[in-house]
Amino acid sequence: MTTDARPGVALRLTALAAAAAALLAVVSGVSAAGGLHRVLAALALPPLLALAVAAYAHRRLLLPSVCALAFFLVAAVVTPRALHVAFAALALAAACVLAVACFRGRPLPRGSVRDYVTLTKPRIMSLLLVTGACGMIVGARGWPGTTRFLLTMLGLALACGGASALNHLLDRDIDRLMGSRTAQRPVATGRLAPARALEFGLALSACSFTLLASTVNVLTAVLALVGNLFYVVVYTGYLKRRGPQNIVLGGAAGAVPPLVGYAAATGGLALPAVWLFLIVFLWTPPHFWALALLLRDHYAAAKVPMLPVVRGERATVRRILGYTVALVIFTVVPFATGTFGLTYLVCALALGGVFIGLALRLGTGERRRAALVFHFSLLYLALLFAAAAVDASL
Repeated sequence: MTTDARPGVALRLTALAAAAAALLAVVSGVSAAGGLHRVLAALALPPLLALAVAAYAHRRLLLPSVCALAFFLVAAVVTPRALHVAFAALALAAACVLAVACFRGRPLPRGSVRDYVTLTKPRIMSLLLVTGACGMIVGARGWPGTTRFLLTMLGLALACGGASALNHLLDRDIDRLMGSRTAQRPVATGRLAPARALEFGLALSACSFTLLASTVNVLTAVLALVGNLFYVVVYTGYLKRRGPQNIVLGGAAGAVPPLVGYAAATGGLALPAVWLFLIVFLWTPPHFWALALLLRDHYAAAKVPMLPVVRGERATVRRILGYTVALVIFTVVPFATGTFGLTYLVCALALGGVFIGLALRLGTGERRRAALVFHFSLLYLALLFAAAAVDASL
């Protein structure tokens, strides 16, 4: 927490965006632009919320951010036109004060571009974008259109990057204890101040919601935000440090991108989206438990109760096999219900057979085979979703 430090570029841009959106909302409200006014007003809410949360790190912003958000919410619920316009004007004034406050204070080190890219966890994001893209193609039963596709992927990338940045912030204490893989992360080493990670994560998350809601549809924006919050608040903030079932329940966060893609293509959700969600949900435990076998000593040092630490390697190997078998059996369900066709089924059974074979060969203390299971699981999910997308396009 800082008291006199100047917020970083990400938060300053967020404050300017909030003030601009509030201004547009007031202008459109005065001119009685109807639906356009409601859309423009809604665009101001995500950056205002992000700024209110960021005030935890910048206490100077607390009063103007809370006032701007409160006036905005009151304006949204009052019906008399004079009161509505008055509270909207107060929200605009507070947002302008907030924007000015974001440009004042003692400057802190900005950090390198590479550190900010690291905060977004690009390798993890790439697989999430693959599942989201394939979910979009499945929903559209073919190519969904280049503009809509690119906007959706950008919005999803911003949501994933924002969640990952906030994960860096919340996990900075255990990252320092888990070996070179995490100890050199920007926030864990101190190269990047915690306030900067908070600002960056909140800014990306707010930008994601605004972009998706304004250019794709509201359901897509809400789903991306739900996945973001579940990963940050439920998994990272609570489940991860509570017990060995952390990744079983926490896997729901990583299963959201196919829902985002499907909703972007169709404007709603249906059974194919549910199948894709459940496939990722069942895939997550064996994938992460294989990684946990590799990093068992690191998790133990950081006192993170992953399954190999709490129950031992033998129990973990059994769980990996059990979940892998359940996953492969479940991948037949979309074919059995008529959602996908023969192309998908052949790929699902072939990939599943290899996955089960690798899980059967997995033994305790065999790091090489655990690494093989972990890396193949990444390829498995990407190819399975690609098969689903190709099948839906035929």
